[in-house]
Amino acid sequence: MVIRFGNRRFTPSLVGTVLVVVGVAVFIQLGLWQLRRAEQKQQLQDAFARGQQSTLTLTAENIGAVERYQQVRAEGHYRSARQILLDNMPSAQGRPGYRVLTPFALASGPVLLVDRGWIPMGDRGSLPSLEVEESARTITGRIDDLPRPGLRMGEQRPDAGEGWPRVLNFPEQATLEATLEQPVARHILLLDPTNADGFERQWNIKSRFSPDKHIGYAVQWFAFAVCAIVIFLIMSFKRRLPRIPKRRDF
Repeated sequence: MVIRFGNRRFTPSLVGTVLVVVGVAVFIQLGLWQLRRAEQKQQLQDAFARGQQSTLTLTAENIGAVERYQQVRAEGHYRSARQILLDNMPSAQGRPGYRVLTPFALASGPVLLVDRGWIPMGDRGSLPSLEVEESARTITGRIDDLPRPGLRMGEQRPDAGEGWPRVLNFPEQATLEATLEQPVARHILLLDPTNADGFERQWNIKSRFSPDKHIGYAVQWFAFAVCAIVIFLIMSFKRRLPRIPKRRDF
């Protein structure tokens, strides 16, 4: 294809055209992905802020429909005999350790797993004591999802022969129910730092990048797409050289 503009010709090569089309498509898709990530992060921040506006009392009827990060109040008692230690859970300062999930029995409905906070790992051969009084109490905290790994390498099967507390690595709800041998609510409760019988608790939205950071990366990817197009156009326009008349010999 040859298009003339004054003394210039637009003559892109087939290989160059294919490379630019593919490159621009990739840059645009990466930019759109960053915009979607920014929207997701903003939605999480909005939900976290919205959850502070009111405190909801958990019941058997609403426990399955409470939104993530909603501040809640629950009445019942702990069951300390069977507790879960979530493995590979660093502290807010990055120290290795566990997060403690303790079953909390409500008046009715499934058991609610309460995240009582982070404890240091210590010696793996000697698990920490997690005893807690089972007297009736009212606790408060935020509803959250179970921690999820960046990449799940396979299904974890509970071992009935192990003792308690049980150490699990990013368990899913089905694994928790099989381990505890009873129905478990699909959300956990992050115990408020003002409540007793907890460990280190610094609850916040864990994210490496803020929404603004994702938007900045999206702008960079779109800029790469524009630069690729501009470079392609510059390289494809060639100056038309004037025709030199042939020399005649007499």
